[in-house]
Amino acid sequence: MDSGGSSDMTLAFELKALKVLADPNAVFNNARQWTEYVGVVSEKPTYVVTNFTRKHRVRQDFFSGPRGVEESLENIAQQFDTERHVFVGVDDEDAAVAAETGWEFLDVEDAAEAAGWTLATGEDESEQTEEATRDDWP
Repeated sequence: MDSGGSSDMTLAFELKALKVLADPNAVFNNARQWTEYVGVVSEKPTYVVTNFTRKHRVRQDFFSGPRGVEESLENIAQQFDTERHVFVGVDDEDAAVAAETGWEFLDVEDAAEAAGWTLATGEDESEQTEEATRDDWP
């Protein structure tokens, strides 16, 4: 992915965006080559994000914790002082939150195309079922 020539970037993925990627761990490993910090934000409870990132072996530099996405993006921008702050999301609501917080918005499908990431096909229902049954433990 072209980062505009600078790796001085903080990249935040909405959890929903990570879920449409075939290999979130590979995406994070790739993103680390051209970003300074990369992490996950979500309105979901912390344990949901933690379960997903553990399952997919995603090592994140930050996560939203008990905060909502908007508050998380504001706090992350203050904590991680980089030239760019880019929020990867899935819909107009995510784009609006990015605009409200001063982050650049990038749709996950556009990001995947630019970076060569593979989108999930949605055919693996066993993974979805397992995740649904395991959301109740930290």
